[in-house]
Amino acid sequence: MSLKNKFQNWFYLDEEYEEAEPQKKQEEQRSIEPQKRTKARPQQPVKTEQPSARVVSLQSVQKSSKVILIEPRVYAEAQDISEHLKNKRAVVVNLQRIERESGVRIIDFLSGTVYALGGDIQRIGTDIFLCVPDTVEVAGAISDYFEQ
Repeated sequence: MSLKNKFQNWFYLDEEYEEAEPQKKQEEQRSIEPQKRTKARPQQPVKTEQPSARVVSLQSVQKSSKVILIEPRVYAEAQDISEHLKNKRAVVVNLQRIERESGVRIIDFLSGTVYALGGDIQRIGTDIFLCVPDTVEVAGAISDYFEQ
C-alpha cells in the first residue's frame, strides 16, 4: 500500500472516490450501445469501514475558555449570569454595589443554576463569588483574613 493510499484511508478520502466511481460507471454504461453492455464488468461492492475506532469527540474541546466578570446592579441580571453558565463560561460575580437582600437572592438563584448544571460556586472575597460550570474545575480555597 502506497503512502498516498494510507493517507486517503486515514482521512476516509477513499470512500468518497468509491462512491463517485459507481455513478461514473452507471453513466458510462448508459452511453454504451446495448451489445457492448454485456462486456462491461459488474460493479464491485463498496468497501465500508467502521470509523468508530478513529473518531474523536470534539464537543469537550473548546477554542478558548472565558471568564466573565459581572457586577450586577439589580436582581434581574441573575438570569443573564446563568446564561453564561449554561454556555460553559466561568463567571466572577461582584456583589459589592448591590443591596444585601438582592445579593442574597442572586446567590440563591445562581446556587440553583450551578447545582442544576453540576458546577460549583465558591466565595473568593468579600461579596465576590466564582461560579463555574461542570467543565471547569476549581482547586484550592481562599480563606478570609481579618486583621485585629
